[in-house]
Amino acid sequence: MSQEINQPRLNAAIIGCGRVSIKHIRAIAKLGDRIRLCALVDNNPDAPSHLLSSCKAGGKYFKADKATLKTYIDYKEMLSAEKPDIVAIALPSGLHYQIAKDCLMAGANILLEKPMTMSNKTSRELYELAQEQGKKIAMGHIYRYFPIVSLLAEDMGNGVFGKVGHGSVVVRWGHGDDYYSQAAWRGTWKSDGGALMNQTVHALDLMCYLMQSEAVSANGTIARRFRNMEAEDTAMGVFHFANGALCQVEGTTATLPNDHEASFFINAEKANIRIGLHKGKPSYSITNTKGKNLAFRYLRRYIKQYGFSHLISVAKNPHFGIYKDLYQAITTNSNPIADGRSGYLAVDMVLGFYRSALKKNEVELPLPNEFKVEEMAKLELR
Repeated sequence: MSQEINQPRLNAAIIGCGRVSIKHIRAIAKLGDRIRLCALVDNNPDAPSHLLSSCKAGGKYFKADKATLKTYIDYKEMLSAEKPDIVAIALPSGLHYQIAKDCLMAGANILLEKPMTMSNKTSRELYELAQEQGKKIAMGHIYRYFPIVSLLAEDMGNGVFGKVGHGSVVVRWGHGDDYYSQAAWRGTWKSDGGALMNQTVHALDLMCYLMQSEAVSANGTIARRFRNMEAEDTAMGVFHFANGALCQVEGTTATLPNDHEASFFINAEKANIRIGLHKGKPSYSITNTKGKNLAFRYLRRYIKQYGFSHLISVAKNPHFGIYKDLYQAITTNSNPIADGRSGYLAVDMVLGFYRSALKKNEVELPLPNEFKVEEMAKLELR
């Protein structure tokens, strides 16, 4: 789609210079005519320069922006000095709440990596605070930004596929013990959570998006089978949705680290929908009642609506789609595709699942009271 003339250029800052921030910088660089990277923040003063040298981002705007880019150790100092329009928070999950709250109170829109926070109460508070402040929250729920997904969700909402029967999601995102030993917070209940909270949360969000409904109950169990960590490396369970559909979930980091897989299946009245990602390669199948695969039809429709270059950009880096969508939401006062409400609901789903595993019974959603991930330390895993 063609860019409008005289669009404002927004200033963006990134708090946290870990490896996921490479995707942020590449996305900002590609959107350089709309977004300017004004600051990087990390408590390690050497981290920003290492990040910039490793991301290999280019473009005429970004090359010029690097000359004026500021670095900070204290994010509050950055907020005061730079007053950015957008702040991306790419830090351990246990740090999300307070920093996101401070950014919203400082007048910034935020891009928040998943999960939103480590409790249902704080997630909902951020969602409501953003509404009060008139600011946008974009969640790092990358699966919503994969090619054709938005079109499938639109058609699902319009009844094109009829009633949804059930769905299933599998996230086999293996990590070795070396991954969890990189930092003391990884795999802990207080700061990270396990396979469900860290690796599976945005897959659950995608199922809500595609099934066009919200979970009303969770029944799950968790285990720690192979990994040397405090939280779970394996989770299995079932969600019941408000529209009557069921959703089965398997999430694990106990599989081989070089064999990452995420797959999604939805059984609807008029089609079976399959989306897969295996070793970085996506696959799509939308099979109608006549046995015809409509995936190519959706691909053509997606290219017609968004353009081929957009498809390639989001396929290579879904964060490009998140930033482009957030920019549009800010400049047109609309909601991001993955907004603050989606972040809160995804956290509530995970916490409901965890509470079910802790109490060993089915749990109704949304949770009526606050539940924190760290409460799972009461459960003895084996």
